[in-house]
Amino acid sequence: MDYQDILYDVRDGAAWITINRPERMNAFRGRTCDELIEAINRAGYDRQIGVVVLAGAGERAFCTGGDQSAHEGQYDGRGTIGLPMEELHAAIRDVPKPVIARVQGYAIGGGNVLCTICDFTIASDKAVFGQVGPKVGSVDPGYGTAFLARVVGEKKAREIWYLCRRYTAAEALAMGLVNTVVPHDQLDAEVRKWCDEIMERSPTAIAIAKRSFNMDTAHQAGIAGMGMYALKLYYDSEESREGVKAFQEKRKPQFRKFAK
Repeated sequence: MDYQDILYDVRDGAAWITINRPERMNAFRGRTCDELIEAINRAGYDRQIGVVVLAGAGERAFCTGGDQSAHEGQYDGRGTIGLPMEELHAAIRDVPKPVIARVQGYAIGGGNVLCTICDFTIASDKAVFGQVGPKVGSVDPGYGTAFLARVVGEKKAREIWYLCRRYTAAEALAMGLVNTVVPHDQLDAEVRKWCDEIMERSPTAIAIAKRSFNMDTAHQAGIAGMGMYALKLYYDSEESREGVKAFQEKRKPQFRKFAK
């Protein structure tokens, strides 16, 4: 594939896959998702690669989720909602290699979901985490909700989704959303350290362990698939469209006048 939205680089056995849309805060459109799926699978089944690093270009953001400029009742790509999110999330979970989220800035919305799903999350002390779905007329009805509860606990997951607050890297570490936090200028060195440790371990043992860890939440893939159809119907509603319009017009949404 001729990549336009991502960068693909191999460094000492680690594949660095970088969302390269800094002008959009590394928000993903349909093409971005397709390129990420292809690149993750390419790296995940290359025997010379032992670990995958998922990153975002620039200093401001790791990823801020779906690109609202490409969202008009549906996003601009394929899949139930115009983004093949189920496939992207499945790719991260299914490849037999650890996937590390390297977070240098904002990990918001779908970006926060990517951090939740990745095997490890390594964050700069400047990183910021959070969800925005109910603020912009959206939600993740799959791993972003149910699996988040597994990672941070039921009560905290509900707080993150219902209230859409922002959380510092230190707060994310305390709730178990990230593995470690380092000074911003040491982020790449820390990621490299984790990659080197992984490369010294048995790849087959890691692959088996990853499958085993995923086994008791595999049913969530089916829930996500069903949930995406519900989300598609929601995106066709005036209530959801109000969220997109308000975001684009930089005003507070008035959801309740459209609720039925």
